[in-house]
Amino acid sequence: MIARVWRGETPAAKHAEYLAYLNRTGAAECRATPGNRGVQILHRVVGDRAEFVFISLWDSRDSIRAFAGDDIEQAHYYPEDRR
Repeated sequence: MIARVWRGETPAAKHAEYLAYLNRTGAAECRATPGNRGVQILHRVVGDRAEFVFISLWDSRDSIRAFAGDDIEQAHYYPEDRR
């Protein structure tokens, strides 16, 4: 099993909104990809920032490629991510 880890942060005021966004986009797409064995989103607010750790578990590198594309070391972005 392979764990793929991504970290990010938002302003604390957007914590709940961004958590819902992660669940609606990345987590949902990961879970729907064959070979995915689960997703965990860890999060906490520290001062004026919200920190996120997104962990996805996979059967193989090929399974990750089906989700992320050929460069499995590169983050998988969505159109709304910059907002």
